[in-house]
Amino acid sequence: MPSNISIEQIKKLKELSGAGLTDAKLALVEAKGDFDKALEAMRKKGLTKAEKRGDRETREGVIDAYIHDGRIGAMLELNCETSFVAKTDEFRDLAHKLAMQIASMNPKYVSEADIPAETIQAKKAELEEGFKGPADKKDMILLGQIKKAFADQILLEQAYIFDDTKTVEQVVKEAIAKTGENIAVRQFKRLELGVSEQ
Repeated sequence: MPSNISIEQIKKLKELSGAGLTDAKLALVEAKGDFDKALEAMRKKGLTKAEKRGDRETREGVIDAYIHDGRIGAMLELNCETSFVAKTDEFRDLAHKLAMQIASMNPKYVSEADIPAETIQAKKAELEEGFKGPADKKDMILLGQIKKAFADQILLEQAYIFDDTKTVEQVVKEAIAKTGENIAVRQFKRLELGVSEQ
């Protein structure tokens, strides 16, 4: 092992990336002892694996709730593959932070796929009415405007309230990379005192 790589570094990299000791050591050797470079390489590798796990079935998990000042409440179901992961502090902490995200940012949908077709059509009709751009780029521009119009309403696309350099989706993917399991927000509900659901 090169002299500029310590056991402490390997252990720290293992902990931060959720990978094995051998992988952590190898990443440090490849990065010539540069810890940040090794961590970045491990994260990229982990996130690539996380993408592949995205279609694995999630039947375990937790239901978590957050109530703010007795006035706003959020409840969500966060799923994973095994009860072992569902019981970990990290998984439960993620579920609680996502419940806080929902209470704070008031999303309407988990992902873009959850937006009803008629809602998208109505928004498209509204945008078409006031469209003033070039006709040959109309469809592309409208698509971009529709995406932008719903971005704040989609939980996975919102900026994460605990680190606004990341989206909620990126945070979930990092958790997938760390646990080695698929993780998915199944559903959520938000209540606000005196406000009826639209």
